[in-house]
Amino acid sequence: MREFLKRGKQLWKLLTEIIKIMGAEIKGIEYVLPANKVNNEDLAKKFPEYDFAKFEDKVGIKNRYWVDEGQTALDLAFDACQKLLNKYNKEDIDYLIYCTQSPEYFLPTTACILQDKLGLNKNIGSFDYNLGCSGYVYGVSLAKALIESGQCSNVLLVTSETYSKYIHPEDKSNLAIFGDGATATLISNSDTEKIGSFMFGTDGGGAEKLIIKNGAGKNKFNSCSPQLTYGSDNIYTDNHLYMNGPEIFNFTAENIPNFTDEVLKKNNILKEDPDFYVFHQANSFMLEFLRKRIKVDKEKFYINLEDSGNTVSNTIPIALKRLSGSFTDNSDKKVVIVGFGVGLSWAGGLITINKNI
Repeated sequence: MREFLKRGKQLWKLLTEIIKIMGAEIKGIEYVLPANKVNNEDLAKKFPEYDFAKFEDKVGIKNRYWVDEGQTALDLAFDACQKLLNKYNKEDIDYLIYCTQSPEYFLPTTACILQDKLGLNKNIGSFDYNLGCSGYVYGVSLAKALIESGQCSNVLLVTSETYSKYIHPEDKSNLAIFGDGATATLISNSDTEKIGSFMFGTDGGGAEKLIIKNGAGKNKFNSCSPQLTYGSDNIYTDNHLYMNGPEIFNFTAENIPNFTDEVLKKNNILKEDPDFYVFHQANSFMLEFLRKRIKVDKEKFYINLEDSGNTVSNTIPIALKRLSGSFTDNSDKKVVIVGFGVGLSWAGGLITINKNI
């Protein structure tokens, strides 16, 4: 019996050591944008009184892409996944996580429908989660936890949004800012730790700063909802997306710089150690403000939203894919990712990527 217990302890110690070195890594990222390209000249025809040249210079957005009437976030998600799975074996996928605020239905979860459309195995986990601009960072952390706990080996993380369906046709500010899109990321087990530690933040007291009030459980969709205005004569109703831009900026400015410092401390690295910083691509004015406040060198702080706009949970993976395309060698690059926005919600962590994702 003593020998049996001794061997049991030795086995448990060995398993514990194996778990300690088990890690996760981002193997691949792909994204798709709808075919319907809308540039600032197109919007200027609709809103001739608005200076879109000034908007482009300040906000940094030239083009955004919107789905057609019959196209949904699920359609975009399917295309992004197909693009990724052309490079990887779909039989290896054993978990599907789908981040969206543009679900196909109230129920069932869209992830289940996507699993079927993709022809993935039936013995896998699948679920949706409703998060916006912090959603991708949450998803990477969730995938890491699932893998490192031994519950699965290959997670398909999907983000997809069609905010264009929620914006009032006379809301020039939000029409100019938001674009639609979808991304698919394969996160797999690794013998080295290529995804670091994460931190999170939540302030539900700011929920009404970015909200669609009607259409869910609290308030039914109301076809007679009165028109309201905000900002510079932007029109919306409670059936549509409302965003208090100045308050969202203030929330970001007050929280994200110190939070980024905490993320660095959590990962035991100095500010100069990461190769790049990729934040939620909200707009270039906000990003430049954050870069200066955090005191990061310009060449390390990636900004790329001219050709896509703010695609909500998609902005970070799209930026990571575009960034990786600029790498001139195959070496690993450490990247700090930080998402923030609707919720109010924010999240940050450290990942490693290379030219091959």
